[in-house]
Amino acid sequence: MHEWALAESIVVAAIEAAEKEKLKIITEIKIGLGELQQIELDIFEFALGEIVKVQGDMLKDVKIHIKLEQSSLVCNNCGHEWTFYDMKKKLNEDESEAIHFIPEVAFVHSRCLKCGSPDFEITKGRGVSILSIKGKK
Repeated sequence: MHEWALAESIVVAAIEAAEKEKLKIITEIKIGLGELQQIELDIFEFALGEIVKVQGDMLKDVKIHIKLEQSSLVCNNCGHEWTFYDMKKKLNEDESEAIHFIPEVAFVHSRCLKCGSPDFEITKGRGVSILSIKGKK
């Protein structure tokens, strides 16, 4: 369960950041979730909830907000821009699964939808990140 490992990493990183800032309670965590990560949102949210429950008082009443970020890929050859959703139609199940675990694998399995060039950048929508943490000292 990739989602559980990501959820645990988010919680651990949030606690570490809060401790650095000498927060006693974390009241809110905002998480950015890129489309390329292809996270099963319901599993990820459930995992976050379960992991938070066993962390004690610091996360007792934390509110977690998840912001989904649509992907954007841009061809360095012709400037065409597309999304992972556009690209996914041309991927088989194994290729899509590989991108789920390692978004950079998109460079192996994808080409510009307009000119076919393999030279493109992922400008948005990759990875999982903590956007902000709020708490009380």
